[in-house]
Amino acid sequence: MAFRLKLVPTHTNIDFFKWQWITFGASVLAVVISLLSVAVLGLNFGIDFKGGTTIRTESTQAVDVGEYRAALDTLGLGDVSITQVFDPTFAADQHVAMVRIAPQEGSEAVTPEVIAEVETALQAVDPAITFPSVESVGPKVSQELIWKALLSILAGSAGIWIYVWLRFEWQFAIGSVAALVHDVVVTVGVFSIFQLKFDLTIVAALLTILGYSINDTVVIFDRLRENLQKYKQMPLRDLMNLTTNETLSRTVMTATTTFLALMALIIFGGDVIRGFVFAMLFGV
Repeated sequence: MAFRLKLVPTHTNIDFFKWQWITFGASVLAVVISLLSVAVLGLNFGIDFKGGTTIRTESTQAVDVGEYRAALDTLGLGDVSITQVFDPTFAADQHVAMVRIAPQEGSEAVTPEVIAEVETALQAVDPAITFPSVESVGPKVSQELIWKALLSILAGSAGIWIYVWLRFEWQFAIGSVAALVHDVVVTVGVFSIFQLKFDLTIVAALLTILGYSINDTVVIFDRLRENLQKYKQMPLRDLMNLTTNETLSRTVMTATTTFLALMALIIFGGDVIRGFVFAMLFGV
């Protein structure tokens, strides 16, 4: 016997358009505030976009990101990112991490003296540690990364717009892109207002939000298209309300399972993916 979970009763009839102008005004206000915040406060770019130096570490001992971070905190280097690297080609006793350091105030690059201090601090924690490579990224390359990140988001939005246009109608495409722009702009605005670190993982989160949002939108649009053919005499407002109510159970269940997974990641995932998870929690 099949078991079907329904969080929303079958004949639910919520008037979603009762407060349409209030919700529309709130959405527009959120977008305007987000754009103003980005223009005035800017974004707190991480090392990926500010440039800096990446030190690759290898050791026969397991990487303890917490110990590494505690050792480097005493140096007062500011923005430091530590990421453990996993690769199936690594040997059983080969443990790799990437330490990224932002340029210090007043300089465009991390000095050799700072790199030496970092290596000494890490060797005090793990005497077996080695440093196979040190790579620096200048401001010019960082600006190129910012531009490419923006292009990736625009390309993703354009691809979604074309897909919806071909599958449905141009009016649907405009509506879907407006919703996507709202989700992305407001999420970026939150990172600007609270000056949260904005790096490549956040760009990945924004692209994921685009895909997640359009997935739900396509389901609703598909049902709306069916209802347009089925209830040809029904007013458009009532038709959209009916469609939203019919797909509400699926929307609630999908959002709930996504939030549960994201909460597990934010609790157990560690600092490396915390920014990604926060962006997803807000954007979804």
